[in-house]
Amino acid sequence: METLNKILLRAKQRAEQLQLPYAGALTPNEAHQVQQLVPQATLIDVRSRAELELVGRIPQAVHIEWAFYPGMSANPDFAAQLDTQVDKELLTMFICRTGGRSHNAAAVAAKLGFTEAYNVLEGFEGEATPDSKQRGRINGWKAADLPWTNA
Repeated sequence: METLNKILLRAKQRAEQLQLPYAGALTPNEAHQVQQLVPQATLIDVRSRAELELVGRIPQAVHIEWAFYPGMSANPDFAAQLDTQVDKELLTMFICRTGGRSHNAAAVAAKLGFTEAYNVLEGFEGEATPDSKQRGRINGWKAADLPWTNA
C-alpha cells in the first residue's frame, strides 16, 4: 500500500492539471486506500436511493443524494445536508455512478469551505462497455473489485 502523502500528491496534481475547483481527484483504488489509511475520512455517495438499491452500495459511505429519482431533479438541500452531516476539517471524498455528479458535489463542498474535498474518478460503475452498454466492467469501484454490497 502506498503512503497517504503519495496518493494525495498525485490526486492534487490531477486537480491542477485538469484545473479542478477542489483539492484532488482519486481513482477508486486510491480512494479505498485513503479509507484504510485515514479511518476518519468520509466517503460520500451522492447517487440516488434507487441507484443504491438497484446497483449496490459501499459500506460505511455516507449517503447524500445529489438528485432524486425519477427525473433526477436536483436536491435543493444538498449543501445544507453536507454542511450538517460532514465535518469540513476532515478529508472528504465524493462518488457517484461515473464521476460527474461527484465532481459537482466536490466543487460545492470546496465552495462551502471543505479544503480536503476529492472526487472519485470513474465512480461506482464507471464507463459502459461499447457493445452491451453494461457498466461495472471497464473501470470504477465495482470493476476494481473494491468492497460493496447489494444489501
